[in-house]
Amino acid sequence: MERIKKPDWLKIKIGGERYSDTQGIVDSHGLHTICSSGKCPNIGECWGRGTATFMIGGDICTRSCKFCNTKTGRPLPLNSNEPANIANSIQLMGLKHAVITSVDRDDLPDLGAQHWVDTINKIREVNPSTTIEVLVPDFQGKLDLVDLVCNAQPDVISHNIETVRRLTPEVRSAAKYDVSLTVLKRIAENGLKAKSGLMVGLGETVDEIIQVMDDLRAVNCSVLTIGQYLQPTRKHLPVKSYMHPDEFKRLKDIAIEKGFNHVESGPLVRSSYHAENCL
Repeated sequence: MERIKKPDWLKIKIGGERYSDTQGIVDSHGLHTICSSGKCPNIGECWGRGTATFMIGGDICTRSCKFCNTKTGRPLPLNSNEPANIANSIQLMGLKHAVITSVDRDDLPDLGAQHWVDTINKIREVNPSTTIEVLVPDFQGKLDLVDLVCNAQPDVISHNIETVRRLTPEVRSAAKYDVSLTVLKRIAENGLKAKSGLMVGLGETVDEIIQVMDDLRAVNCSVLTIGQYLQPTRKHLPVKSYMHPDEFKRLKDIAIEKGFNHVESGPLVRSSYHAENCL
């Protein structure tokens, strides 16, 4: 399949003194970030203003989603020092809002849930004034594990629906559309702010996108991000289309009308983009 040329509005710039400082903190503490492993297009902007989305559980995922650039395979054992390293790095960066995500750890008996709790608790201990947002996996739909993370009381819990129902089997290696909705519903039932993210450009229709909005609102998901899918390598799913910024604006307006409290929608938007604005 012939690759579609990337439009001008997707050109990005990386660099700057603050970017180098952030990279230094990440590297010196042996941390993993989804910013670099996921080839996030906003790494220049976010690292340039001293923010980063940390990835816990190592950098090897047990799943192999066809949109994601994170390494897949057999993960290493959990690093017991990771929660402290994350918390100390957040302190060094002076972050007011910290965003944490993880690889899937289907190899662990609790799928990594306790490691999530340990990380949240350590961040709060070291950085009591920092708000905490976590972007969690589906924990295979095991709601007792979802509850475990909810009980740690982060300020926002995000779980990405990623794509429309029809494309889910093609795009996500193990996750299921309805399981993701169940996870988001449980987060909201625990009285926490539920957030989700959606990619476009994989062959979905606008009507399907709007249906995702309706499905998310039906489970009381209140925060939504919509961004352009970008093919990380030629081994990943190709981009079927590039959505114009004006269409992203239209989708944001529709989402707000449907009752979402906060929406970030744009070509370079990712799950943690301007995450502090959803509080």
